[in-house]
Amino acid sequence: MSLIDSIKQEPECLDTEVEQEDDEEEGAAASLGTPGKEIKMTMKKSLVLPRPRFDVSLFHLTRKFMDIIKAAPKGIVDLNEVAKVLDVRKRRVYDITNVLDGIRLIQKRSKNLVQWVGNDLNHTGTEIPVQQRLRNDIGDLTAMEEALDDLIRDCANQLFQLTEDQANMKLAYVTYQDIHNIESYHDQIVLAVKAPEETKLEVPTPTADCIEIHIKSKKGPIDVYLCEVEQESTNKQAFERLTKTLKMEPEPIPIDED
Repeated sequence: MSLIDSIKQEPECLDTEVEQEDDEEEGAAASLGTPGKEIKMTMKKSLVLPRPRFDVSLFHLTRKFMDIIKAAPKGIVDLNEVAKVLDVRKRRVYDITNVLDGIRLIQKRSKNLVQWVGNDLNHTGTEIPVQQRLRNDIGDLTAMEEALDDLIRDCANQLFQLTEDQANMKLAYVTYQDIHNIESYHDQIVLAVKAPEETKLEVPTPTADCIEIHIKSKKGPIDVYLCEVEQESTNKQAFERLTKTLKMEPEPIPIDED
């Protein structure tokens, strides 16, 4: 009897064994029990053709991932579903989300949920010019702020040199004639205040008929000088008229009659 006839007559003696090789190749082995002989038959499945390299590239997967994010409600997606849609392993999806999370374009909502927190993907074309204009405005404001800071530092330095320099200390005064020579003060009542450090001067919002000035000092007396009055009035009369609307602390300060 031939070997082929034996196989046909005794199919129940066929034993099948499956082997896998590298997830791409599988085989089945059949053994035939025959006295003194053992025959194995190996059958291989047809090989699965690999997907094109472009389809599994990180760039291409990222493009598809962004399309899914764009279509998702509120930009929230399930990474398990993304892996199924992209037909890739979940670790490939993690390669994408780790980068986006690192640059703060997405944030994790739970173990498998992430949400897009970057710019609105549906209006990027119209928002780019607006963002650029805002950046330009911020740059201009920053430059202006730096220029003002330089001016403030320069003024503070000049004021420090003017008030703290020993050579200038003896010149730290203003004469009556200096005030009188200021044209904007002509025909006005001018008060000169000499007060110690940390004196507080407050001017509430003026009303239609009067202007109030509040002066407070905790380190010494406050001297107030009436520098100019109407010619037909005396210094005392002018001061009495002013005290009706002027509040000074501490006690009223006498005015020299000279």
